[in-house]
Amino acid sequence: MSKNKNNAKREAYAKKQEEQGKKVITWIFAGLVILAVIYLVWTFAIIA
Repeated sequence: MSKNKNNAKREAYAKKQEEQGKKVITWIFAGLVILAVIYLVWTFAIIA
């Protein structure tokens, strides 16, 4: 009984960690895209 309980906790924790990891990756890529757009605007402002 205790093993099943521990396994369920571990699986729930692993699932939670995976979801949080996906959120972090999404935020990182979103930040990179925003920085790229800012860089493009800045570059065109200097050229113009």
